Amino acid sequence: MPDATQTTLIYQRLRLAILDLDLTPGMRLTERWLEAEFSASRTPVRAALVRLEGEGLAQRHGRGWIVSPIDLVELESLAEFREAVETAVVRLAVERATDDELRALEQQVRVREATSAEEQHAVAPDFHLELARLSANPFLTSAVEGIMTRLARTRWLEARTASAGEQAAAEHAEILRALLSRDADAAAALVVEHIRGTRARLAHSLSGDRKGLAARGVSIVGAGGATGVANDRGR
Repeated sequence: MPDATQTTLIYQRLRLAILDLDLTPGMRLTERWLEAEFSASRTPVRAALVRLEGEGLAQRHGRGWIVSPIDLVELESLAEFREAVETAVVRLAVERATDDELRALEQQVRVREATSAEEQHAVAPDFHLELARLSANPFLTSAVEGIMTRLARTRWLEARTASAGEQAAAEHAEILRALLSRDADAAAALVVEHIRGTRARLAHSLSGDRKGLAARGVSIVGAGGATGVANDRGR
């Protein structure tokens, strides 16, 4: 039985490094390196990797592990799943969220808008996850949390420019206005438009900077083949 505290610590540190792209998509993770890095035995290291695997952030590669590459096919499937889940979220939020709750979320949008993309996760919760909580449905909230985790790295890549961040904030504000007006159809339509726009901007960003990402060791797979060369940690 692995030490739960040590496993959690390793998991949290690896998760943050992956989401911040300090450990790039496709990077090889050897258990020997991780054991030395965390002064831990193989058992808690492997338990942490299995936990990350469940979130789609790490995966088995042969007899070892790698940071999950950015998978373009998975991104398309996630976008379709997002549309189904988040339209249900906003329809329930129209019925169940109070005006005070919606205005509090509106204030969070303003706070995020005033900060850089790199700092946003530290100053305010994720808009989509907070919106999901207003649906008062724990299964929808869990689904959105899982989606946002799998999309976290690509959302950072898509929102690297100030204009992209401003556009996302403006679209979030529009969704909130529809919710405050109790217009479920308008809110659902705006959510779909936002998700599809985000997907299009991401595709444009990845195609425009594919060589640059590959030079940084970022692995992109699916829909057109793999690019990027995996770097090793602790070969």
